[in-house]
Amino acid sequence: MCTAMTLQTKEGEVFFGRNMDFSYEIDPHFFKVPKSYQWINALTGARMQDDYSFIGIGQETDGLLGFFDGVNERGFAAAALYFAGYARYEEMGKEENRFPIASFEFLHYILGKCRSVLELKTLAMQVSIIGMEDPVTGSAAPLHWIATDRTGACVVIELTSKGLIIFDNPIGVLANSPDLPWHMTNLRNYMEASPDQMEEASWSGIKLTPFGQAGGTRALPGGFTSPDRFVRTAYLKSFLPVPQNRKEAVVSCFHIMEGVTIPKGAVITSRGSYDYTKYTAFLNTATCEYYFKTYDSLQVCVAGLFENNMDIMQPVHLG
Repeated sequence: MCTAMTLQTKEGEVFFGRNMDFSYEIDPHFFKVPKSYQWINALTGARMQDDYSFIGIGQETDGLLGFFDGVNERGFAAAALYFAGYARYEEMGKEENRFPIASFEFLHYILGKCRSVLELKTLAMQVSIIGMEDPVTGSAAPLHWIATDRTGACVVIELTSKGLIIFDNPIGVLANSPDLPWHMTNLRNYMEASPDQMEEASWSGIKLTPFGQAGGTRALPGGFTSPDRFVRTAYLKSFLPVPQNRKEAVVSCFHIMEGVTIPKGAVITSRGSYDYTKYTAFLNTATCEYYFKTYDSLQVCVAGLFENNMDIMQPVHLG
């Protein structure tokens, strides 16, 4: 369970971020990955090389480094979200002139290779995404991906029984299952939702007035399911005043995510584990800075790709 979104300021800067909702225990940290870093493809053992440096939130377990989200030096940003029941990975050996990449390494691959969403559209069609057991879930976690860049263009990559499809995402929102086209169609069920409300009505000559404000929001869903979170995020993003600058954008992003943040105890899985928001993170694609807070702290901290810049050859763990 996760929710992601983009937001653009009047100055044209694009912010991108997400709630990381998860029922598995994770220990996420910031990593800086240098340009020209060489890493080993977990599926084939082939040596891979990043063309761009990037900063991302990820986890290293059993010698495998996987990322949840990140932004590279060119302002290309992406995140992986759960896609249970819909993700259908390709089979090893059926690549048809495309090279294989493990599902949990795909995010690392595109952050190290893509300058833009336009370039991603070409690059993604050259790889075969193979499901491979990751050390966090102990399974080939079902994933789909959302990406954006400094232009504000946004796409979603989904690999289902229909094959790999890259959807343009004009609303700049993503949650979990079902697929993006379903979520976009589902928005039509909430067309009557509005920041305004009816001031009065007359029934059999009796004047009726609202109890107060927010009457127009009663149509919005209130649960924590993926469709509910998608609708609420799309609504809040659509009617929020456009941020004037970076400071307003950061404040707006966190307030929107508060509307879909899952507190511990609200959702319990069949495994008996809590599914809740582990962290909320937003990044500025113009400056490559992260703004983030964890479940246990309300303080927003900042980490940037270019701060304390150093000549490194390997990923640096920022703590």
